[in-house]
Amino acid sequence: MKQTIVDFITLGCSKNLVDTENLMTKFRQAGFAVTHDAAKPKGKIVVVNTCGFIGDAKEESIEVILQQAMRKQQKKIDKLFVMGCLSERYRSELQEEIPEVDAFYGKFDFDSILNDLQADANAPAVCGARHITTPSHYAYIKIAEGCNRACSYCAIPLITGKYKSRSIEDIEQEVKALVATGVVEFQLIAQDLTYYGKDLYNKFALADLLTRLSDIPGVKWLRLHYAYPTQFPYDILPVIRERDNICKYLDIALQHSSDAMLKKMHRGITCAETEALLERIRKEVPGICLRTTLMVGHPGETEADFEDLMAFVQRQKFERMGAFSYSDEENTYANLHYTDDVPSDVKQQRLDALMRLQQRISYQHNQTLVGTTQWVVIDRIEGEYYVGRTQFDSPDVDTECLVPLTEGDLTIGDFYQIELVKAEEFDFYGKIKEVSEK
Repeated sequence: MKQTIVDFITLGCSKNLVDTENLMTKFRQAGFAVTHDAAKPKGKIVVVNTCGFIGDAKEESIEVILQQAMRKQQKKIDKLFVMGCLSERYRSELQEEIPEVDAFYGKFDFDSILNDLQADANAPAVCGARHITTPSHYAYIKIAEGCNRACSYCAIPLITGKYKSRSIEDIEQEVKALVATGVVEFQLIAQDLTYYGKDLYNKFALADLLTRLSDIPGVKWLRLHYAYPTQFPYDILPVIRERDNICKYLDIALQHSSDAMLKKMHRGITCAETEALLERIRKEVPGICLRTTLMVGHPGETEADFEDLMAFVQRQKFERMGAFSYSDEENTYANLHYTDDVPSDVKQQRLDALMRLQQRISYQHNQTLVGTTQWVVIDRIEGEYYVGRTQFDSPDVDTECLVPLTEGDLTIGDFYQIELVKAEEFDFYGKIKEVSEK
């Protein structure tokens, strides 16, 4: 009997991707065939997992929904379901504006799609059966949902609610199951890693979690994404330093450096405290790669505030950095209490200037690694190169390492000692130093 194919489309962050993967697993257990972001979709059922974080993401989500609604009008698909952050926030509006969608679901009720298809949403979990959409050697592990912070600009707490940690045992079981399927690299993600465990254990427990996960045989790399600078758990630093399978990498969103802006943003930290934090992290974990995210154009940001931010980035020389412009999101503190007074063209000019500065810093930093030998995991083949990453680089967002195919017969998902012989702003070029297994 031919299986019904369901095409899943995921927009937004890796946390959304994990939700999609969990739902795909349940669909597969219920007897459906599933595809993800297919170039040539074949399913008669489409599920779109939306993002509702900022304006650009919302526009992309709406555009994709409308594209699929058109396909339904053309009778290319039979059923269209929408889930995720955008749907959580704007369900009633979307129902009215896009009636072609069969049903909308939020962040926490998407299992109901299976019920609405008269399938079994409570099919027993199959150990190790999570359907990952990434290359088979790495996966994202969401350790918590929600956020207890009150940043002025952010709608995430309005969408996801209060912080809710998963238990260490639950996360440990998931990692062990994925290791059994061949996954060796894990990106730990949450809206706020820093707060992990406080709600369950009455203490910040990220260090305990890292220790337990790094003890699991077969875990070769663990990488940390989305820490928060306020109430930073310093006890994770010796764990990162001393455990060989925890990448010397930390993604910590700082957003700004100007004290005036940090206060308006409700970040709960000053520039001096931020710089002291960064100094301690670098001192306690020598050679760590710091990735941060910064914002330009928040209400009230003056030219002096922006120049302060540029000077801060020049001083800190972050190894990896991303940035975005302020988006006025309904019912956030900034939306209710501030005026979005920085013109859009000024926001774009500031964003462009900040990223040009970071491009120079990234180039300079990458040059310091030329001549060194690093462990590199091979992710894929592209053109005439194997494409991989060092421990200092997370998938999709950071620098990649290109190794010519002529260097030898390398295996996707394996680790190799690679000498970095050349570096550009966002690429390394390498050659095999030693063929050995990590």
